Amino acid sequence: MGTDNQTWVKELILLGLSRDWDTQVSLFVLFLVMYLVTVLGNFLIILLIRLDSRLHTPMYFFLTNLSLVDVSYASSIVPQMLVHFLAEEKAIPFVSCAAQLFFSLGLGGIEFVLLAAMAYDRYVAVCDPLRYSVIMHGGLCTRLAITAWVSGSVNSLVQTTITFQLPMCSNKFIDHISCELLAVVRLACVNTSSNDIAIMVSSIVLLMIPLCLVLLSYVKIIATILEIRTSEGRMKAFYTCASHLTVVVLCYGMAIVTYIQPRSGPSVLREKLVSLFYAILTPMLNPMIYSLRNKEVKGAWYKLLGQLSGLTSKLATW
Repeated sequence: MGTDNQTWVKELILLGLSRDWDTQVSLFVLFLVMYLVTVLGNFLIILLIRLDSRLHTPMYFFLTNLSLVDVSYASSIVPQMLVHFLAEEKAIPFVSCAAQLFFSLGLGGIEFVLLAAMAYDRYVAVCDPLRYSVIMHGGLCTRLAITAWVSGSVNSLVQTTITFQLPMCSNKFIDHISCELLAVVRLACVNTSSNDIAIMVSSIVLLMIPLCLVLLSYVKIIATILEIRTSEGRMKAFYTCASHLTVVVLCYGMAIVTYIQPRSGPSVLREKLVSLFYAILTPMLNPMIYSLRNKEVKGAWYKLLGQLSGLTSKLATW
């Protein structure tokens, strides 16, 4: 293809979920409520961990990072989507599209690595509890968190750079809710085999390797739990990991289906549903999962609510 035809567009059009106005208004209200719940829930988790000294442990250090990632991921996609629900022209500037891809892809990679770090934390807590505080010291936790943030950011920078160097010619319609990696690559009017390989490599590094580490950790954890003689001890060890395991299942499943085989991967509709799942549902559910299935977090909630109730009563008597 000649270079004369390899032009770059200044803005892109997101086709979104529906063109029906009534449907778009309904989706706007639904997703706005879900987004507000997501932001509120994750910030409350972060605030609770900061205020309650009993939650100043490695697991909740990683949970703070996870909540920050979740609310940032949702914020990189949902506000733009809400604006487009009520807009006639669903355009997004080329630079804004690149920024959205960078942040959403980077935060997604960070989350997968963080979940692997959390799995290692649970492995040490269950399999080597006597040395837990020695092994999971502050320095190691900080290094694991930095590794997650750096690896996700570097991968996203590489993927975003090579994706937006592709000439898109006159193609500017993205059949998606956001500037998602596979959707943007499909706009290219040149061979994208190198991009497909890059996506596959990053999927192995940031999806499959962390997933294998998670599975290995839980194989060890399950083996240790089965060796516990009392049913009460087994249940206690299980509940130590239940919240994290639930989040792992939610986060890893559809991402693997989407990114491991980009050429023969899912339909466009399924890609949209997966993006909605990660942008809205998972960030909204994570605080609920850790609150409802975790006695320490529930205890901290009750303590905070009790303090607020006492403060309200004092203010009312003045």
